[in-house]
Amino acid sequence: MPAPTYPMETQRLLVRPFADRDLKDLIALYAIPEVLRYLYVGPRSDEEITKSLGERRSKTALDAEGDKLILAVEEKATGRLVGEIILVWLSAVHRSAEAGFIIHPTCQGQGFAGEAIRPLLAFGFEEMGFHRIIGRCDGRNTASARVMAKLGMRREAHLLENEFIKGEWTDELVFALLDREWTAPRP
Repeated sequence: MPAPTYPMETQRLLVRPFADRDLKDLIALYAIPEVLRYLYVGPRSDEEITKSLGERRSKTALDAEGDKLILAVEEKATGRLVGEIILVWLSAVHRSAEAGFIIHPTCQGQGFAGEAIRPLLAFGFEEMGFHRIIGRCDGRNTASARVMAKLGMRREAHLLENEFIKGEWTDELVFALLDREWTAPRP
């Protein structure tokens, strides 16, 4: 299988594998209640985040169905970790994947999420040959929904109260992009 070339560079960002130097920023990111609000995970100890950093460091290639790329998003100008992106290989038969992102609240609203995820979508469609890449978010997460729409993903579903997370029923929005839509001219 093809592997991404790291770092994936954009105008303002480096998308790269996680490194030990990211631990402090990762602990700080996952300590922010606003970051955790729409995630499946709740607060975690520093030890749990340290362990998860080790797991993230090994998620740098998609070799088989079920594999995940989990990559750090670094701001070039400052060298700081501003978030993470993920690409999960869902099905080899259906050539499908799921993309996701987390951006530090102080960096939201500046286009970092879309800028960071584009190279990952390009890798998925152009190198991996995926036919369809989806994105999902909590129905209340209007910022993530806007990012996916700006990426050209179409909203395909609004699932009402389909998951019980952190003591409450939550809605889920499902967005998707097909390979032919990725390669179509954009306005």
